[in-house]
Amino acid sequence: MGDDRTHSPYEPLTPAGRDGLAAILARPERAVIALDFDGTLAAIVPDPERARAHPDAVPALAALAPRVRSVAVVTGRPAGVAVRYGGFAGVPGLEHLVVLGHYGAERWDAVTGTVRAAEPHPGVAAVRAELPGFLDAIGAWQGTWIEEKGRAVAVHTRRAEDPQAAFDALRGPLGELAARHGLIVEPGRMVLELRPPGVDKGVALVEYVREVGAESVLYAGDDLGDLPAFAAVDKLRADGGVRGLLVCSGSAEVAELASRADLVVDGPAGVVGLLAWLTAALA
Repeated sequence: MGDDRTHSPYEPLTPAGRDGLAAILARPERAVIALDFDGTLAAIVPDPERARAHPDAVPALAALAPRVRSVAVVTGRPAGVAVRYGGFAGVPGLEHLVVLGHYGAERWDAVTGTVRAAEPHPGVAAVRAELPGFLDAIGAWQGTWIEEKGRAVAVHTRRAEDPQAAFDALRGPLGELAARHGLIVEPGRMVLELRPPGVDKGVALVEYVREVGAESVLYAGDDLGDLPAFAAVDKLRADGGVRGLLVCSGSAEVAELASRADLVVDGPAGVVGLLAWLTAALA
């Protein structure tokens, strides 16, 4: 470790962030490294089914994981999909990786290789059946498409002629549709996800941090869906006992997240660089 940390390119901008990083470096055996998947470990692509982890992400995680309490991937994707697209299974060094999928409604543990899940919300099936006709009836079918996510359904506008206008026009109607079936709408980067209430990345993260008895946590994300996790880390810091470092995987599309972060890095490549730097600092 030593003096090279002081001159790190990953110096947090806030006192709370600097405290969080210092706690991770001082007692890594009590630190949780938690990361979003899309936009953080994997680049955002027009077709989410083609998303894959940055080629250096898994090696970086595998090098860091044995030096900290735990590494967790917290994602809105189904846990099994994130494991497959991330290439996390069977990797030496990641024997204790945990993937909290569907905002914590699903959990994959590398130690067992299995997924545990809560019962699905009936409103998701109802929305899934109604959504194609609903989009057609409001004239929003052109340029939008539906992603099936198992415990949620998402409507993407990135392929529309004007993605932001399509996103803005759909937000209200989809909110009304979701409410009729007991769901909520989670906005993202040119995507609106209809999913059950009561679960989010913040809830999942706090439960996991407490489960493993962590004293510090790094959370990295890129999207509006990561704001609950940011808020959860803020609360953990305010309550005392857990220090935190909030990292934004930089994107001009989500300035709100960058403004809340202690540290902004340049997308998945920047996240990988941060993970590699942490490993070197702890070596």
